[in-house]
Amino acid sequence: MKKPIIYQVFTRLFGNRNTSCVENGTIEDNGCGKMNDIDMRTLRRIRDLGATHVWYTGLLRHATQTDYSRYGIPVQNAEVVKGRAGSPYAITDYYDVDPDLAVDVENRMAELDALIERTHKAGLKVVIDFVPNHVARQYKSVCKPLGMKDLGEDDDTNLHFSIKNNFYYCWGQKLNLCNIAAPQTYEENPAKATGNDRFTSCPDRNDWYETVKLNYGIDYCDAGGRSEHFSPIPDTWHKMTAILLFWAKKGVDAFRCDMAEMVPAAFWQWATDKVKFSYPEIKFIGEVYNPALYRSYIGSGFDWLYDKVGMYDCVRNAICGYGRADEITLQWQATDDISRHMLYFLENHDEQRIASDFFAGDARKALPGLLVSVLMQNNPFMLYAGQEFGEPGMDKEGFSGKDGRTTIFDYWTVESLRRGYYDRRAMTAEEKRLENIYKYVLNLANAEKAFTNGEFFDLMYMNHHIGEHQYAFLRKADNELMLVVANFSRDEASCDVVIPSHAIDYLAIPEKEYTATDMLSNEQCVMAVAGDQSVTVTVPPYGGRIYKIEI
Repeated sequence: MKKPIIYQVFTRLFGNRNTSCVENGTIEDNGCGKMNDIDMRTLRRIRDLGATHVWYTGLLRHATQTDYSRYGIPVQNAEVVKGRAGSPYAITDYYDVDPDLAVDVENRMAELDALIERTHKAGLKVVIDFVPNHVARQYKSVCKPLGMKDLGEDDDTNLHFSIKNNFYYCWGQKLNLCNIAAPQTYEENPAKATGNDRFTSCPDRNDWYETVKLNYGIDYCDAGGRSEHFSPIPDTWHKMTAILLFWAKKGVDAFRCDMAEMVPAAFWQWATDKVKFSYPEIKFIGEVYNPALYRSYIGSGFDWLYDKVGMYDCVRNAICGYGRADEITLQWQATDDISRHMLYFLENHDEQRIASDFFAGDARKALPGLLVSVLMQNNPFMLYAGQEFGEPGMDKEGFSGKDGRTTIFDYWTVESLRRGYYDRRAMTAEEKRLENIYKYVLNLANAEKAFTNGEFFDLMYMNHHIGEHQYAFLRKADNELMLVVANFSRDEASCDVVIPSHAIDYLAIPEKEYTATDMLSNEQCVMAVAGDQSVTVTVPPYGGRIYKIEI
């Protein structure tokens, strides 16, 4: 069984080679990446990096300021679109493909079918977004299957809440965009509730004002509280499950479910059961930030959940020097019973780039975090395209602004990606070095059985003396033992790593001298392994050692 390595591609940006980069530029100014840009050569490079899955972010048609009305696609009012290109999480048609991504707009679905086929042929699995909590304010499906009713088509807009309704409504109130646009030209009457659970007709600029909340049978304004109405099955459940089945039939291997915790677990249990009955191998990835809900959502059919407020935040603190490295122990222990379900990552489209001034300011500082996140457990790992090149994310693209993130709202070119995939002769020496390290570590996770499916033993309870900046653990499968020491410090560290007697017994390690080979440097040393005795390891700054020992 392979360790899943998910490579996130923001499809609109990934293949774009237009270097104009005009702030707030149109698609004519700045160009746009296409599905066809992700050809077999590109996919093989992603696979060779160590990926097993590609998450194509932003494939479904979403609100945009670009006019595609000549193709029968409804025009969107700019007042309820964030950025020129728009947010990929303000879906306007769950059954359609973003026309920006197509070379031939009229045949955009065929281009997506070809991309799915290419991806599978390259030996990779396909992940797409499923955005269940909210849609664009001007949602209108023009590609829904024959006989399928559109979201909101039969809603009774005189009711704030009904299980027959797909949306929530503010009685007798028009949408008021005074906090967003003046004067206001967009009309919505009655106003629908906003996607981030704002049940008001006057959303704020910091709200998800471009979206409207979907109704899964929860009345959020029931006598000042909330009540659940799941019998009979709410209409939204049927429609959203049909969408999942539509894409599963097209060969999608996994759904990354946006803000999954804002949708009731009862729906997920109902929907995932139906999808997995027909497609048993399909995976569901949940964006869930509340650890108290993890087990509930796993029990409802999720295979993998974001480990953001636990492991990501902890590793980020260690990288930045805000917290001790040995606090990582507390994070894996908190989810030990569900460890295979936790998705580790260091970057994604919501988070700041490691190399940005807002995070570490230097991509190399994350390498010890990479070793820990990829090699410590058997659970999946995700990386964001450009991370392997040290993409700084410090462009001021337009709506996004300079915030250390790569924009999801604008037409733009990510220079590190353009060089790394389409002009490799222009790559810097540091980009090549960083890519090689990522490639080696990610492939190691599935090349060495100790990392793929081996036992894990945390050494830090006997090694508090190195715990401020170093983190050490063992992995073992059959006669293969790995000692990993990650150094989050800017200084070289000479560490006396104690191997507890319990580790010797638990992993059945004979006490003797071994020849250990560091897989990162290929250096060898003699290592005397005995219970409650230390081995001395010298670890480079912002680096690590991966010692392989044959038992």
